Amino acid sequence: MKKFMLLVTLMVLAITHNCEVVAEKSEHVKKTYIIHMDKSLMPTSFEDDHVNWYSSSLKAVTDSADMLYTYKTVIHGYSTRLTAEEAELLEKQPGILSVLPERRYELHTTRTPEFLGLGKSEAVFPASDMVSEVIIGVVDTGVWPEHKSYDDTGLGPVPSGWKGTCQQGKTFNSSSCNKKLIGATFFSNGYEAAFGPIDESVESKSPRDDDGHGTHTSTTAAGSVVTGASFLGYAPGTARGMAPQARIATYKACWLGGCFGSDIIAAMEKAVEDGVNVLSLSIGGSQVDYYRDTVAIGAFSAAAQGILVSCSAGNGGPEAGSLSNVAPWITTVGAGTLDRDFPAYVSLGSAKKYAGISLYRGTALSSGLIPLIDARNASSSSDDLCSPDSLIPAKVAGKIVVCDRGGTPRVQKSLVVKKAGGVGMILTNTETFGEELVADAYFLPTAAVGQKAGDAIKSYIASDSNPTATITLGETKLGVQPSPVVAAFSSRGPNFVTPEVLKPDLIAPGMNILAGWTGAVGPTGLPEDKRRVNFNIISGTSMSCPHVSGLAALVKAAHPDWSPAAIKSALMTTAYSNYKTGETIRDVSTGSAATPFDYGAGHVDPVTALDPGLVYDLAVEDYLSFLCALNYSTSQIKQTTKKDFTCGSSKKYSLGDLNYPSFSLALDTSSGQGGGTGASTTLKYTRTLTNVGAPATYKVSVSSLTPAVKISVEPGTLSFSDSYEKKTYTVTFVASSLPSGTASFGRLEWSDGKHILPLIN
Repeated sequence: MKKFMLLVTLMVLAITHNCEVVAEKSEHVKKTYIIHMDKSLMPTSFEDDHVNWYSSSLKAVTDSADMLYTYKTVIHGYSTRLTAEEAELLEKQPGILSVLPERRYELHTTRTPEFLGLGKSEAVFPASDMVSEVIIGVVDTGVWPEHKSYDDTGLGPVPSGWKGTCQQGKTFNSSSCNKKLIGATFFSNGYEAAFGPIDESVESKSPRDDDGHGTHTSTTAAGSVVTGASFLGYAPGTARGMAPQARIATYKACWLGGCFGSDIIAAMEKAVEDGVNVLSLSIGGSQVDYYRDTVAIGAFSAAAQGILVSCSAGNGGPEAGSLSNVAPWITTVGAGTLDRDFPAYVSLGSAKKYAGISLYRGTALSSGLIPLIDARNASSSSDDLCSPDSLIPAKVAGKIVVCDRGGTPRVQKSLVVKKAGGVGMILTNTETFGEELVADAYFLPTAAVGQKAGDAIKSYIASDSNPTATITLGETKLGVQPSPVVAAFSSRGPNFVTPEVLKPDLIAPGMNILAGWTGAVGPTGLPEDKRRVNFNIISGTSMSCPHVSGLAALVKAAHPDWSPAAIKSALMTTAYSNYKTGETIRDVSTGSAATPFDYGAGHVDPVTALDPGLVYDLAVEDYLSFLCALNYSTSQIKQTTKKDFTCGSSKKYSLGDLNYPSFSLALDTSSGQGGGTGASTTLKYTRTLTNVGAPATYKVSVSSLTPAVKISVEPGTLSFSDSYEKKTYTVTFVASSLPSGTASFGRLEWSDGKHILPLIN
């Protein structure tokens, strides 16, 4: 039984361009810049010695600057510290493509294999020796090499194509690597240029992970099987990554002070040179043009060399347009929930009871009801946020305190309550977070509850002269439904850089994920947290990204000759957007049906992704045409791709013809509130399908959720008789004029006739 889907998104958007307002800087203040050089203009006198050429260009404008890094693989150029005046002068030098200010990126911060069906269908997955040939590179905060998830028992020799190293430092030896963790390097020049030399009493100037984030993401992607895993007794069972036989290489480019563009591009360059097959980055920044986006530039070169790049979508949800990492050659991953919960219960003196969530493990509250107080009535700042030192001890001592989520870290609020003498905390969601419940390891008995329960608890406090409550904690609960739902924090579309490319591409588990943890800090990361754990439960699109990275490694192992675009297509076209009941996946922030702006093509389904039947493939030339359709200049194309390419003056380029596994149409807006004069717009787009399955005949079905947009496809049937045979079809959209801001969705499906999927509703 085959199914094959293409998501169609119909948008009418009033799009504004992002502007940067740059404050006037002192001409003597230095900052880091990434300099892109045009290698084709290198003078012959340098005899292909690009480093001396780079140095010569720098010395032409300053005698006081050194190069932080030189680059030759993902870009041609270098990074250095310059004043604004020096940067302007350098940009005018011959051979300079661009002088970009360094961007600072942020981290986007078990049960999962079973939830994804990995434990039930072992026969359909590639053999372990095939998976062990796949190398996943992880750009993050480093690695805790002693963790059991990096055990190399049963693995054969390191893949012969591997060129990486195990970089030593004070806290990291070459013996820290093995046949599982085959490489570990660190990149700190940009970070130290911004903050000064690393204080090695605080963080390790080595690949060692002082934060925990990097250990969590790499073990999620490809951690070895570890029995008896749990977090403080929660989520007990066997922990394993998505591709437990795959090899891991870590590239530490994120530090306690953040992730800096010059370090990130150096890490990506090293990963490409080392020979990774999949590159995972759970980091991101704001949306900018591709030729100014460090990650997008590095990802293009990686993809051009056959490496799938998976990135987190960001944690800016549920705000619309909050995405990062939106380039079409990047697989952009949003976050959904698992069917697992960690229940906690609030019982009020009024006999009402409310369910919440918690990972507290410690001394329980004394029996009976305990005085309850709203933080607003016990705070020097007159709010409910329980900010540091805001609570008045005389008012909260011996009481359970109700605190609002937001403003400061959730777990830090419990520490504030504890320091003020409180004995418990109820953390209440505001409208921003709705009913989303994130599990945390609090410092005292705590229940985090949704907005509705929080409002009811506050109303009880306001109406009772002597409010009381107690908190009880449950054990791990499985089979929670509905699941998955889109996490409220998961960043949403539309893609404001290129509305014609739907992002995110898909969602994967990112809420309350159990994976390996560093031994350097406690599970909360706070300095007051002296607990040490082998596994931690945390949430974010940082967690969903390595799920897809590991699953992409499985598809790569099964189909080693597939391109990154083909692998992404397989993951997207087999994703699901409906539950088994036929109902659309829900959005926890609204409680209503989610849309493709929330989940992209849907939730990843690795079992079906291994045999998609058909794929939408893309090559470098397709992306170059895409950039031409964006009206990029020859210089901007080279900055993005490192390719010498000039758009044909007589050729017509269309964003809609990028052979992407979805359509997204940005239509002209009408004048007036009602939707305009009735004039219609006709758009024709083409797509090409490649057969990667058995010979079959596919028939198309289409639907539009708005009568204002009509969709037709020619031809309506495609027959494939050979492997890798290609067939092209054309989609015609006829759209009536609609009000600005309108968004609607449709579905285009190719099927072999044995199964018809429910449409988005």
